Amino acid sequence: MNSVTSSWRQRRQAARTRRAIDQALARSSSPAMRDELLTLASHNSYMLR
Repeated sequence: MNSVTSSWRQRRQAARTRRAIDQALARSSSPAMRDELLTLASHNSYMLR
């Protein structure tokens, strides 16, 4: 049961992270800022969808 809970928490955290990155990209004021956000996100191994 513990592994199921852990897996669920990891999926929820990944979803939260993706939403936060998507929101930051939508608010970015310039192409350079968007590129920087994408670089940071990919460097930190976040999944972008």
